[in-house]
Formats: sequence, structure tokens, C-alpha cells
Amino acid sequence: MKIIVCIKQVPDPNTTVSKLDPNTKRLVRTGVSLVLDPGDESTISAAIKLRDTLGNSEVVALSMGPESAQEGMRRALAMGADRAILVTDPALAGSDALATARVLAATIKKEGADLIFCSTESTDGYTGMVPGAMAEFLDLPQLTFAREIQIEGSKAVIKRVVPTGYKTVESSLPAVVTIASGSFEAIYPTMKGIMGAKKKPFTKLTIADLGIEPTQVGEAGARERVLTIGKVEARAAGQVIKDDGSAAQRIAEFLQRYQLL
Repeated sequence: MKIIVCIKQVPDPNTTVSKLDPNTKRLVRTGVSLVLDPGDESTISAAIKLRDTLGNSEVVALSMGPESAQEGMRRALAMGADRAILVTDPALAGSDALATARVLAATIKKEGADLIFCSTESTDGYTGMVPGAMAEFLDLPQLTFAREIQIEGSKAVIKRVVPTGYKTVESSLPAVVTIASGSFEAIYPTMKGIMGAKKKPFTKLTIADLGIEPTQVGEAGARERVLTIGKVEARAAGQVIKDDGSAAQRIAEFLQRYQLL
């Protein structure tokens, strides 16, 4: 079984305060610490666990990004992924969620896969739209918020996280599966894994390799536009009520004023 895991390199959420370039209105990615998205580490771990359970399977890490994204992909290989594919092309700069899904889906069509794993959303964009759009491009079913996954014959069965617990959901294969955040403990790369990652297959593709026109990606193909950016409005100071004997009445009046009673 071939499992493709879509991953992304992002500004380190633990050390970097995200900033937007006022001219391009894009997230600033230069001069900051970049890491493999922490959510993707959990997703890669889910794929590796399934591969080892099934046997005779491989995990392929797939990403779209600049040349610098290789560092994050090397970590995926060090964690245990078997090989990696990076789609990198100057024309991709400024791509929105739709273009990203288009490129990833085209790569998966070229590569072929039985399962496609994604995190629910990235920790820099937070749109959560790429997995669904990718499933649409591939004309595949999508299973979302999986905390467990099993393969039973020609179908995937997951436990899907819901507010009250989980539901058991299944679909035919191939399928796109999004992994619920924190459902799988991330694998910590060993020194042996880090050294071995340097010898694993690493393929680079351009949009020409995928048959995608430059007008379909980047700013030229973007359907989302950031019109303006600005600072978050400061919160107004709250009202402090000191108990001088009338506190209960004043609180009741406050709640009634905002129709909370």
C-alpha cells in the first residue's frame, strides 16, 4: 500500500511571532526559524504506524514550497518516511489554497496512491480547505478528523472525532484522510534516522512536470485575495465591580442589560 502524506514547512510556532509583509500581504518566511509543521509530525507518525502494521507498504512525504522546504522534508524522512517529493517552482509564489490543492492533487495523480494523509489544517494558514479541495480534484472520498484508522480489505475505517466522542466511518479506497490534531504521538528522529534520511530518495518536480500552466497557480491563478491587513483592535477595559453590598444587584443588572438573564 502506498500512503502519501502532504506536509508543509512553516514558521516555528514556538519561537516565531508571525508577521505579514505590508506590501505583498503574505506571511514573512525569511529571516525566521522554519520547521516542519508540528501537526504534520503527528500525521506522518500516523502513516508510519499504519505502514508498519500493514507491512509491504511505503510512506511518501509530499510538499509544495520553495527550495528551503527541503529541510522540513528531511525531518519527515528522518522520522521514518520512505521517500519525499517536493514540488518547487518560482511560479508557485503567492498560491492560494485552491492552487495548492491543484498542485498536490496533480502530483498524487502522477504518483498514484492508496491513501492520502493530511493534517486538518496548517499552523500558519489555518484555512483547512486544502484537503477537501484536493479530494475534489482527485474525485476521491474524504474521511475527516481521524483519531484511529484501520484498513479492512478495500476500505478504510476510521474513528472520527466528534464533540461527544467519536463515530466510526468508512469509505472505499483510495481516499483522503485528515488526521485529528494530537491523535498520534509524533515520532522523535533518532541519530540513525537522521543519517539515513540523507540516503533516501528525494524527488523535485516543477509545474511543467505536472502539466500545470503558470496561469493556474501563484498570484496569477489565485482566487483568494487579501485586500487589507491591520492591527487587531485593542480590547476595551472590563468593568470591575467591588462588593460594597450592592454587587449582586449590579451584576444582575449587567446580565439583564445584555439579555444574558
